[in-house]
Amino acid sequence: MSRDTAIVGDIEFSGTLDIEGLVRGNILARQDSDALVRVVDKGCVEGEIRAPAVVINGEVRGNVFAQRHLELAPRAQVSGDVFYTVMEMAAGCEVNGRLVHAGTLAEHEDGASAGSEREGGDTGLFPGAVLASSGDTLQR
Repeated sequence: MSRDTAIVGDIEFSGTLDIEGLVRGNILARQDSDALVRVVDKGCVEGEIRAPAVVINGEVRGNVFAQRHLELAPRAQVSGDVFYTVMEMAAGCEVNGRLVHAGTLAEHEDGASAGSEREGGDTGLFPGAVLASSGDTLQR
């Protein structure tokens, strides 16, 4: 999508999606796809991103869920929590939120109670992962 384009609403896709303009909505890769989202310089997403591979060099105002690989380039600005398996961060990028590694989910697996699972919602990133409603911990 070009720089002069604004999309209001969720985008579900497979393949490669390059964001150069503004998206006000969630960007969701189809399950079992090998999808890549790139938010280029001056691109902006106001919503959540969920994809196997994510490259950010623009702005994201929302949580980012990268199941396989996340790259935060020098001009990346993320205002939200970042959930990742493998991450590359360049000097100059900015994250205003939590960085949560996929391994953290397993650490909480034994301590999670049934009550906390009812309070939160399924993150959809890692099967069975639940984000507690308090927002302080990620539990399984």
